[in-house]
Amino acid sequence: MVKKGDPVPDVELLDENGKSVKLKELTAGTAVIYFYPKDNTPGCTREAKTFNEKIDEIVATGAKVFGISRDSVNSHQKFLTKLGLKFKLLSDPGGKAAMAFGADGQKYPKRTTFVIKDGTIVDIIYNVKPEEHPVKALESIKALAGRS
Repeated sequence: MVKKGDPVPDVELLDENGKSVKLKELTAGTAVIYFYPKDNTPGCTREAKTFNEKIDEIVATGAKVFGISRDSVNSHQKFLTKLGLKFKLLSDPGGKAAMAFGADGQKYPKRTTFVIKDGTIVDIIYNVKPEEHPVKALESIKALAGRS
């Protein structure tokens, strides 16, 4: 389980297009990684939609957003298309990324958001409603940049 100040775990996953990506490389600069249980479920849909609504504001700070679940690449493609998401979804079918971050649950990842700056975890957001994760992440990113 990672904590604030720890480096991003060196995990390789597949993006929604089936391309292999390394989290350490994706999270250079400022990034938000959020773990969510499952595509097309009510809470996860609300969370993804809220991230999508906030994406322009997040990107304006220079940050990137990545959602991670155990769903397949095909499931992610459908979820992205259905919701018109403007950020990447990463497939973690074996739960290795969720385990490395400490976001693993018994069957699905725990809803947890990590804010990363230059490869280091600077904030971890737990136990909030799905639509609050994007808002809390944006607050954290703005605090990093000294903006409100």
